[in-house]
Amino acid sequence: MTILTAGVTKADESIDDIVWNILGQTYVPKTRTDESFSWHATFPAGTFVPPHIHTTQDEFIYVLEGRYDIVLDGQPAAATAGDLIRLPRNVPHGIFNKSGQTAKALFWVSPTARLWELFTQIHNVADPEEVVRIAARHEVNFLPPA
Repeated sequence: MTILTAGVTKADESIDDIVWNILGQTYVPKTRTDESFSWHATFPAGTFVPPHIHTTQDEFIYVLEGRYDIVLDGQPAAATAGDLIRLPRNVPHGIFNKSGQTAKALFWVSPTARLWELFTQIHNVADPEEVVRIAARHEVNFLPPA
């Protein structure tokens, strides 16, 4: 079990100096315990996470800058700086940056489940189909295109 330690994770710090490239987005892990995992995410304009389902965790996104368009259980919504996006487990959701500007957010999930391992395995994987295949083994199921 990983125990949370007290302290401050500085803006330019990450766990073990890790920075993941996930399909053109940058994920910087900030905290990790069995109960929770957080990361800073930068979505360049035009990048997205296709609709998917987390079967074992709730996901949250606190928007720091820019705009995220989301599809939550088939319904469109948008969030800008200061907004919190709540994505319950087993509810399909997709996250899109259609703004033409970079968007940044703090993401976290509870519990951590297998998401750390997923990000480690899909770091620098350029083929979306391979990402989908790997994700299915880590309790994240991507939905077929509509």
